[in-house]
Amino acid sequence: MNVGKTLFAQIMEFVPWKNFGRIIERHRGDAGVRTLGCADLFRVLAFAQLTWRESLRDIEATLAADASKLYAMGLRHRVHRSTLSDALYLRDWRIYHALAIRLITRARDLYAQEPLDSQYVA
Repeated sequence: MNVGKTLFAQIMEFVPWKNFGRIIERHRGDAGVRTLGCADLFRVLAFAQLTWRESLRDIEATLAADASKLYAMGLRHRVHRSTLSDALYLRDWRIYHALAIRLITRARDLYAQEPLDSQYVA
């Protein structure tokens, strides 16, 4: 029996959640939202990216396959395709852009002393 954290939970530890919360507040991302907030949408999309999901139907089916693990992923409820579609349509892209910039800055700081591999330098 697994007693440790899931791989997804370990990856989500790298996300600066306090900063992300401030970004969401600044852009009023969760104003009027009842079910799938910006942070939950990010978790769903990160999960979909890491598991190579290709459609909303695929994401919904994969998350529903083991609904008991949703809480460990940080999700409180099952994610339905229509809810996911609405959330993707209504959320401001600048929220996730600001988070990406923050993560890139953090990665640059972590690896500033690492030498660049010449085969990857353009």
